[in-house]
Amino acid sequence: MNLNTDVIVAGAGPVGLLLACELRLAGLDVVVLERRDAPVSDSRALSMHARTVETLGLRGLAPRFLERGRPFGVGHYGALETMLDFSALDSSYPFQLVIPQSLTEQLLEQHARDLGVRLHRGATVDETWQDDAAVHASGTLDGQRFTAGGAYLVGCDGARSAVRRQAGIAFEGLDAGTTTMLGDVRLQAPLPAPALMKVNQEGVLMIVPLGDGVHHRLIVLDARRRHVPVTEPVTLEELADGARRIAGCDYLPSQPRWLSRFSDETRHAAQYRQGRIFLAGDAAHIHMPAGGQGMNVGMQDAFNLGWKMAAVVRGQAPQALLESYHDERHPLGAQLFRNTMAQTALMTSLDPRGLALRAEISGLLTQPEANLKLALQISGLGIGYGAALSEPPAPVLAGWSGRRIPDMKLADGGSVHALLHDGEWLYLRLRDDAPHAVACPGRLRTVSGALAPPSDASGASQAELMAAGPRALLIRPDGYADYALA
Repeated sequence: MNLNTDVIVAGAGPVGLLLACELRLAGLDVVVLERRDAPVSDSRALSMHARTVETLGLRGLAPRFLERGRPFGVGHYGALETMLDFSALDSSYPFQLVIPQSLTEQLLEQHARDLGVRLHRGATVDETWQDDAAVHASGTLDGQRFTAGGAYLVGCDGARSAVRRQAGIAFEGLDAGTTTMLGDVRLQAPLPAPALMKVNQEGVLMIVPLGDGVHHRLIVLDARRRHVPVTEPVTLEELADGARRIAGCDYLPSQPRWLSRFSDETRHAAQYRQGRIFLAGDAAHIHMPAGGQGMNVGMQDAFNLGWKMAAVVRGQAPQALLESYHDERHPLGAQLFRNTMAQTALMTSLDPRGLALRAEISGLLTQPEANLKLALQISGLGIGYGAALSEPPAPVLAGWSGRRIPDMKLADGGSVHALLHDGEWLYLRLRDDAPHAVACPGRLRTVSGALAPPSDASGASQAELMAAGPRALLIRPDGYADYALA
């Protein structure tokens, strides 16, 4: 069986599906190879952070996720008592959306199929190789051998990525030091609030609703059981005992739908590219799921790579554009490595000295500036990139290249993000003396207009940009400014 295409994507989780959608939106033929025979029913990830929702909004997809999820205006850092205040974020989505990963995958898969992505389930990739002209993969699909060839192959195939191993990319870091239990259950006793978090010398307990009105997720880091191997199955009795000791009462979990154990193993790929092979998501970085960042950072990997790869395959951009994927995303993977280790240290510091440290840091988070700094990090809204990817035709305003652009309102009633739904670059001429045309590596849409007058709802970024008075703004397909013309 031959599956030749433009780009091969290994893995049909949220990362692989979003990448496939981006590539297909730009007109490429895409084959997705997924080893699972059917979509997952269990959901490790529950949190979709503000930047991820915003990313989906850049393609007009946010409403279908908002309809199915539940917004929470707060989050946590290391399970500290002082919560992160997402309501202070400069975004149209100042919250985290609680939505099961299984539902996220379902919605993305439907969108991918609507766009014409070729998705093959039951496909195991067991060999990859590349030359100057193409990359190839072979394996088994529904019991038959297949080969696939394309310009590029992207490994979105998870923590034990076969693509990464076959490419010889180092995946160094820290072995597991602690394990945590997870259970999706029914509670026979009511919670005192919609969600609950408690930390003491017995451990860490988090309880959040799954959104179906019936089940809750219990996350239990039991101080007495934190060194149990990740391979040992979790029992309902073990989960309930840990939760009861930490909470000081019994919420009577029952009828488990899913029980699992996960660790704080932390690793980061040495490089995100090896020739024609790329990595994204868990294939590039794994960590303790502290703050619910893993799926979100992976989806941002895909959103950064998709339009770049499409532009190169279509001959609209030089090969050098693909180098910016590693240059922009690898440092953020390193930041994720550090912040999840820091949170793990806080969550496992349960003796009197550790609890005192937690109390001190929690107190610092009552300061709005400190709280906002970590809220920006966890939500993904604080991410920015460096130099422009294209050559500006005139002097630019300092500090705007690589800066995230919120959904700024236009004087004609429209919005900036609505102009990015097709995945093109956007050249926004804000003044009549701006150049009529600019060059960029990819498809370009030019719009002449003006920003709406600042208001309380406009956001700080819109007011700041208007005060700077740029003549024009060139915005990348992923919603970051390439430059603002002075």
